[in-house]
Amino acid sequence: MSTPSVQKVEDISYKDFMDNFYKLGIPVVFKNASKVWKANGLFKPEWFRKNFGERAIDKNGRKYTMNEVLDLVESSSESNPAPYPFIFDIPALMPEVLPLIEPLDLNYARPNWLSSKWFQRGNWGSVTEIFIGGPGGRFPYVHLDYYHLNAWITQLYGDKQFTVFPRGQEAYLYPKNDDPWRSDINIFEPDYNKYPLYRNATPINFTVSAGETLFIPFGTWHTAYSLTPTISVAFDQLNAKNFKPFMRDVWLFKLREGKMKAMASYAYAWLAGQSCRLAHT
Repeated sequence: MSTPSVQKVEDISYKDFMDNFYKLGIPVVFKNASKVWKANGLFKPEWFRKNFGERAIDKNGRKYTMNEVLDLVESSSESNPAPYPFIFDIPALMPEVLPLIEPLDLNYARPNWLSSKWFQRGNWGSVTEIFIGGPGGRFPYVHLDYYHLNAWITQLYGDKQFTVFPRGQEAYLYPKNDDPWRSDINIFEPDYNKYPLYRNATPINFTVSAGETLFIPFGTWHTAYSLTPTISVAFDQLNAKNFKPFMRDVWLFKLREGKMKAMASYAYAWLAGQSCRLAHT
């Protein structure tokens, strides 16, 4: 029996991507899709120090400047890893970066309804972010992306190991009762006494290197681990294929703020989706 893997593709057409990966919900790594970005080959620690050294974020109740983040990342080790991940919201904190990551869709992540004026209003889980990490840095948990959005992650500096799980293995991952998009299992050191069904899971581990882009289809459990100092750009995608589970998440998330809020948000999102559907037919 062959070991599951995630395929890496080069110079694939949009149609082949849609037919062989997107429509089937299969993760894939593009080896050179990022060649259309000016950021490719540019996003390195020294470039961020020079241009954004004093830009700051809050993490775990503490403020970190970019220079402080990079100091921590560059001294990070397997035995003493830097906090992971450090996340910078590009539109809010580094709008100067936006022209360097155009076209954001890399000519593959389309259509993307999140780019419409409809979904640019309100909070629908959509982000465009820079992730920075150091050796030994692990994403805190295995998870599904909220709102069942597709995730696109372009590694622009360093190597990162990703782990994904084939669809249908939710029962082996013990989703939390109060947060079913998240698992508490430490897959790097699993406690089989506490999570015996995890023995049946088939984690797929693979490395994404500088210049490569990972597509993670909605509903795919995943996590990440920095092997070296890493810098990546991540954004989300919504369209007709994941609109139904997206709407289900809209209801569940907004219901936490009250039934009236859930009803209003659901109605707006449904109308926005129909408008986007018509625009792309």
